[in-house]
Amino acid sequence: MQKKDFIQSIGNTPLLYLKSLSDLTGCEIYGKAEFMNPGGSVKDRAALGMIRDAEKKGLLKPGGLIVEATAGNTGIGLVLIGNILGYRCKFLVPSNQAQEKVDTLRGMGAEVMVVPPAPYPDPKNYRMIAADVAKAEGGVYLNQFENESNYWIHYHTTGKEIWEQTEGTINSFACAIGTGGTLSGISKYLREKNPKIKIGCSDPVGSAMFSYFKTGQANVTPGESISEGIAQTFVTANVKPAQVDDCFLLSDDMIVNMVHYIVRREGLFLGSSSGANLCAAYLMAKRLGPGNKIVTVLCDSGQKYISKIFNPTFLKERGLKITGKKEDLFPALDQLL
Repeated sequence: MQKKDFIQSIGNTPLLYLKSLSDLTGCEIYGKAEFMNPGGSVKDRAALGMIRDAEKKGLLKPGGLIVEATAGNTGIGLVLIGNILGYRCKFLVPSNQAQEKVDTLRGMGAEVMVVPPAPYPDPKNYRMIAADVAKAEGGVYLNQFENESNYWIHYHTTGKEIWEQTEGTINSFACAIGTGGTLSGISKYLREKNPKIKIGCSDPVGSAMFSYFKTGQANVTPGESISEGIAQTFVTANVKPAQVDDCFLLSDDMIVNMVHYIVRREGLFLGSSSGANLCAAYLMAKRLGPGNKIVTVLCDSGQKYISKIFNPTFLKERGLKITGKKEDLFPALDQLL
């Protein structure tokens, strides 16, 4: 099918059957191949949803400035769409994100300000700085964390696609949380279609979503994760609509070992957020038992993380034993059940 441009190419990504995980669990486990979006990630959808919403509200006009706080992928979607529609882009990126992302954003034409990590709502946090920059420069701060058009685009597109691609036979959806838009939008759509569908979530250490879904209190768990694009420390507007039945707390060893395991078994070269999502899908499959159909999201390619999760020196410095072997991954995950 011919597409007019980048924008029309966003969405309608395939579901990929994950044989290795399916064989281990007796379930059918599928990954929504969001890395096949034209900008290379699931965040193309959120970028389009937020831009269209801002246009509808009269906030964005040709030549206008988009300002965003991003770990990289949302910025990539925004700048590529912005290039088509005539918007300038300026992004705030924490310095602990992979350099590949910063280089990519600049190469695509965005202005990038790299700032030291700081907790929200510290005035030095990249979200707070983004709001200040937008105000000072007459730009529009889209704020993917609190902008509910983020989760609505997943409700109207990703959730609908998953339902149709599984012909309504899905039993569970599972993924981790970045802004919350993906999990909330998809879970809302699927639950409206079938209230019996179980929703699972995984959360890396150093985040607050595990505590939030288990206790109702968003307390940050001990530790610090190298995962990018996930690990939320507060409840955003896009997290609140999420309908979650079970949540699992993951170590970096689990997440990164899953990434290395899946490239060797499935030929899928993915980033750390996809690793967390695959762990969630496996754990929900084990929780529900054989014969169920579980879907997760394959967020982006591992090419953006060569310097980190595929860098032996980086991993060794952080004391991570990464082999990608079945015996070093699944027994550890099974202990969470």
